[in-house]
Amino acid sequence: QVQLVESGGGLVQAGESLRLSCAASGSIVSINSMAWYRQAPGKQRELVASITSATSTNYADSVKGRFTISRDNAKNTVYLQMNFLKPEDTAVYYCYCFARTSDLLLRPYWGQGTQVTVSS
Repeated sequence: QVQLVESGGGLVQAGESLRLSCAASGSIVSINSMAWYRQAPGKQRELVASITSATSTNYADSVKGRFTISRDNAKNTVYLQMNFLKPEDTAVYYCYCFARTSDLLLRPYWGQGTQVTVSS
């Protein structure tokens, strides 16, 4: 009922930047929170950053000061600006949202993931 399409991943060198985008589409009535998670090989999926509909944000300690999450409610899109990337930021990044659809139910939705690789 809600599709999340991520873009912007790739291979960069340490210290460089990337910007991830995630557009939500489908029978959306409203989107509460949106977030980015990541999962590195052999590790559990972890929250990177989240943003509420009121644009209150939360960040993992490991990315504070380097990453910025934002959203465009008119486009149902969330962004993650990643600066000063480190090799330990290498992971598959997943977009997440908690949305109300036309059946008026709130559900979590996930994107398919986009690979971010940071070389040293």
